[in-house]
Amino acid sequence: MLRASASSLPPPFPDALRVAVIQGGPSSEAEVSRVSAAAVAGALAKCGHDVTRLECDRTLPARLLEVPFEVIFPVVHGAVGEDGGLQGLLELLGLPYVGAGVLGSALANDKVQAKVAFRAAGLPVAQEIVLVNFTTAPVVELAARAIEAVGRSLVVKPATQGSSIGVTLLPDVSGPRDEALLQALARAFTLDDKVLVERFVHGKEITCGVLALPELGATPVALPPTEILSKAAHWYDFQSRYGRGGSEHLCPAPLPAEVTRRVQEAALGAHVALGIRDLSRADFVVADDGEIVLLEVNTMPGMTATSLFPEAAHAHGVPFDKLCDRLVHAAKARGTRQRNAAVPFPT
Repeated sequence: MLRASASSLPPPFPDALRVAVIQGGPSSEAEVSRVSAAAVAGALAKCGHDVTRLECDRTLPARLLEVPFEVIFPVVHGAVGEDGGLQGLLELLGLPYVGAGVLGSALANDKVQAKVAFRAAGLPVAQEIVLVNFTTAPVVELAARAIEAVGRSLVVKPATQGSSIGVTLLPDVSGPRDEALLQALARAFTLDDKVLVERFVHGKEITCGVLALPELGATPVALPPTEILSKAAHWYDFQSRYGRGGSEHLCPAPLPAEVTRRVQEAALGAHVALGIRDLSRADFVVADDGEIVLLEVNTMPGMTATSLFPEAAHAHGVPFDKLCDRLVHAAKARGTRQRNAAVPFPT
C-alpha cells in the first residue's frame, strides 16, 4: 500500500477527498497499470487530495474497509480490474468510483461482445470470425475456418487482452498451413480461450477519446482524434506503446474535416453503445479511401500525462491534473448505485 499523503490527517483543502487509486492485478497489463496509477496519484495529490495506492489483489477488500475512502479511482487494465470484476466489488462495498460500471466494463473488455453492441448501433467494424479452442479442433482446422470467413489478409487477437498483447497482423497468409498464422493462433490461445480473427485493414492508426464531466454538460464529448505513428514496429504494438521513443502522437490528427467528424461520431457511438461512464478511448483504422473501422474501446486508457487520452484532453483544454481532479469529484457526486429496500415475502 503506497501513500501519496498521510490518510490519517484531515484533508488539506475543503474540497479534497480521500481517494484510493487501485493498480496492478492478475493481468498481463499489471506493470502498465502501475505506471498509470503512479501518475494519477501524483496528479491527485498535487490537487490536494489524500491519496493511497492499493494493489488489486486478495487483500484489497480488507484494505478498502480500513480507511473511510470517499472515492475510488481504478487505474487497472485487463483481467479483473477492467472487466467488471473490480467494479462489482466496489458496488458491493458501496464505494463511488471513477469510470465504467460493471456492465460497460465487461462489454468493452470482451472484444467479441463489444462488436455485438457496435453492430447493433450501426457502427463500422471489420468482418470477423470467433474461434473457440476446446482442444478438439487442430489449429490447422481453425486456421482454415479463419481464411474461409475473413480471407488471407487478417488480424489475430485474443478476445480479452489489451495493450496489443497477443495480437498479430498477417496481411498476406499463404493458406491454412502458413506457419505465421499457426503460430499467431497458438500464441493467442495461450492468453484466451476465445480468439477473434478480423479482416486486416491497411491505413492510419487513429484513436479518439470521449470525456463526460459536469462542466462539459455531463454529456459525452469527443476529444480531438490522435494519429499514432509507430516507431518501434510497423504498427502500434506493445513496444511502440510503451517503449521510449516507440511512437509519435499527432493531436489533433491531420485528417480531413469530414473524416474527423465521422471518427468522433463513431467514438461517441461506441461509448454510448457500451453504456460507459466518465471516459473512454476508441481505436480505429482509417483506410486510404476514407473507410473507418472501429477496432475496440478502452474504458480505462493509459493515464500518464503523456498517454494518448490525457494528451487529447489537454488539447481540449483539460490539463492532466484537472482531468484527474474532476473525475474523482464527478464520481463522488454521482455516488453509488441505487439501493432498494427488500420487498417483504408474502406470508
